[in-house]
Amino acid sequence: MQVDIPVPDAVALLAGRHLPPRVRAAVADAAEAARLYAACRGPQYTEARQLLEARLRTANKTLAAHNPGLAVRWADIPTLITKETR
Repeated sequence: MQVDIPVPDAVALLAGRHLPPRVRAAVADAAEAARLYAACRGPQYTEARQLLEARLRTANKTLAAHNPGLAVRWADIPTLITKETR
């Protein structure tokens, strides 16, 4: 059984500084797209969700090419985790 160990912010920042600029930009874009996707609820936001999904796919493509572990999974977006899957 693997247990996630929290990483101090200073260590995460140091590790992030060693990433290439395009990967840092993709990390930021994926995080923002996931945050905005979680906020787009309801049928009136269908088009916005589709645009954010495309943005997330593009960022994930860059992240997966650098390190597959960096890609944002749909399960990482909090509002998509339902009580049944927890």
